Amino acid sequence: MQEVILKGITMDYRSSEAYKTLRTNIEFSGADKKVIVFTSCTANEGKSTVSMSLANSLVEGGKKVLFIDADLRKSVLVGRYRVTGEVKGLSHFLSGQARIDEVLSKTQEPGLHIIFSGIIPPNPAELLESRSFEALLKQTRNIYDYVIVDAPPLGSVIDSAIIAKNCDAAIMVISSGQIGRKFAMDVKRQLEKTGCPIIGAVLNKVNMKQNKYYDKYYGKY
Repeated sequence: MQEVILKGITMDYRSSEAYKTLRTNIEFSGADKKVIVFTSCTANEGKSTVSMSLANSLVEGGKKVLFIDADLRKSVLVGRYRVTGEVKGLSHFLSGQARIDEVLSKTQEPGLHIIFSGIIPPNPAELLESRSFEALLKQTRNIYDYVIVDAPPLGSVIDSAIIAKNCDAAIMVISSGQIGRKFAMDVKRQLEKTGCPIIGAVLNKVNMKQNKYYDKYYGKY
């Protein structure tokens, strides 16, 4: 198993409480919802930040979590969290260049393991549709309390739909003021066609100063 150091996810009190609420909602969605895929409509909606922050929150709550970076086309995780050292990732495993134990990365957070995306392959959709990916999720769901899968934006590429077929639940991350209702509904319908239950959506990047409703709502809890 590889060892990496993730250099901090810092958040204020309000953000921390929001992720605790998200964590609680997921825990109450059912014991069968263990493998959860996160997607969005487009890039830059904060999907990777939301999914990684949730993984950390679940670990803080005493859960054993595997985070899989399944964006084989344009991953931002390694650069964003300044991972130290060279690591093998999901593309290495799916293409037969590495075993599961060789792509699993242990972090400084007890209970949190990560599989990074790896090198960019020429055939990401085909790799994600392979039996190797299905087998990976089946094997890890028996080891971890939760498997969080960070998938590419479904409004841009089909990869998230392929991934969702093998997951227990899906969550959409929607950036406030960036995505139109019609576009979001189109992506939702596309995700529903996979047969993977959508258990909710995360409204991200809300300007609390301009949106008094959300500020008032938050203050109640």
